[in-house]
Amino acid sequence: MTSGAEGVERAQPGEVRVRRALLSVSDKDGIGDFAAGLVELGVEIVSTGGTARELERRGVPARPIEDFTGFPEMMDGRVKTLHPRLYAGLLALRDDESHLQAASEQQIEQVDLVCVNLYPFEQTVARGDASEQEVIENIDIGGPTMIRAAAKNSGFAAVVVDPADYAAVLSELRERDGRLSTGTRTRLAGKAFAATARYDAAISTWFAMRTSETAFPDSWRDAYQKVTDLRYGENPHQEAAFYARVGSPTHLLAGVEQLHGKELSFNNLLDLSSARELVEEFREPACAIVKHNNPCGCAVGEDVRSAYERAFACDPQSAYGGVIAVNRPIDAALAAELDKQFIEVLLAPGYDAAALQTLQAKKNVRLLELADWPEPSHEVESKAVIGGQLVQTRDLVSETREEMTVMGARAPEEREWEDMLFAWRVCRHVRSNAIVLAAGRATIGIGAGQMSRVDAVRIAIEKADTMQPELLAGSSMASDAFFPFPDSIELAAEAGVRAVIQPGGSVRDELSVQAVDAAGVAMVATGRRHFRH
Repeated sequence: MTSGAEGVERAQPGEVRVRRALLSVSDKDGIGDFAAGLVELGVEIVSTGGTARELERRGVPARPIEDFTGFPEMMDGRVKTLHPRLYAGLLALRDDESHLQAASEQQIEQVDLVCVNLYPFEQTVARGDASEQEVIENIDIGGPTMIRAAAKNSGFAAVVVDPADYAAVLSELRERDGRLSTGTRTRLAGKAFAATARYDAAISTWFAMRTSETAFPDSWRDAYQKVTDLRYGENPHQEAAFYARVGSPTHLLAGVEQLHGKELSFNNLLDLSSARELVEEFREPACAIVKHNNPCGCAVGEDVRSAYERAFACDPQSAYGGVIAVNRPIDAALAAELDKQFIEVLLAPGYDAAALQTLQAKKNVRLLELADWPEPSHEVESKAVIGGQLVQTRDLVSETREEMTVMGARAPEEREWEDMLFAWRVCRHVRSNAIVLAAGRATIGIGAGQMSRVDAVRIAIEKADTMQPELLAGSSMASDAFFPFPDSIELAAEAGVRAVIQPGGSVRDELSVQAVDAAGVAMVATGRRHFRH
């Protein structure tokens, strides 16, 4: 039955009975119960350092790694598992006579299962206060090597890297007389290689960011972890899932609890991201309503109900079936207003009991609660193109009023400044070409995604004139880029716009200045554009 002096068992792939397991984990969660379950099945446990101490504390017998390898742990634990006796026991092909003969000659003991998770490199970096030396000491060497060896030889050596798999592995071993199926071994090997790939990506990126002279090193490795499968993609025939970037301080659904409604869709998440980013622009009570990844209403107010009502008034028709984000808890009064509309997704920091009772009466509305709203994350962003990624730093409105320049003869009044700065923040979140009309720090007309800027102006005016014509006269206008011709200014002034904020920088700026001066309109240049494609 055996061919090695120490008992390397001849077997076909997937038919190895687990007799010996090596356990070496940084995350000790559940390892005691897992080891105890293996021992009950007659499995010998070999263990290292801290894991061995944890098993001893739990009363689980374990053989020290130095006894297995015949070589002591040394150099503060940097060297403990890197030994041919271990890797021969992991990598031997049990159906290959030459491997069995070599194992016999070298008195190799087989290792049938490896349970390893790695030093907490990502967590150490994420803390933000770790020294360079502490970060480097959290680069695991032996762990990834053991994982890769067992995963490569998964037909004969099983590998477990996730504590979530402990119970299922034990259950299958009990049911199959100490054996794991080929399908299980393959699945575990896939998770193992994903774990080491993610680990190496984090380390590679840390080194690259430290040594690069720009924000973008020559090579960049990112890893993503699946958060959830989605019902479908942008269209029903497309499969979809949501992945979070490993190491990111937060992600779209981090901390979000769904209180009611159907599962979230691909398009829901796109619009939710846009609504959340927009409402995070404001500290005061604010509401953002997004449809097809464009704002169709945004406002701030004395309270969140006022903010919602004013945001909704901008474009009630487009808001039908939209995604709404507010930055204050929802009470019964606001819930009663929201109940009048068809809403796809509603995000808030909280809901009182009466508000929930009202809103949960609607079967399909997805109610999301983000109780602890994190600080916005300003990492780089990317867009997929054919065969690659475009990567850029995140666009932020950092320019202040003091940095802006009055372009025409008339300086804006204080009320106009407030509306212009509000519209300027909203404009960054609107697809280019983008025009935002605002009055009283609420949008009254939005022109989005147009190929010509004057068409965006025309659409914004038409929206405002249809829904709130009384606010159009005296309103303020924001443009995400400069005006190439004065026609947009002339059209806005004719409609009643009294103040304009734009980046400036056109070779024809003087024509726009002449147009605002002729109409008595104030105009300000920010010196920075905010395209969003």
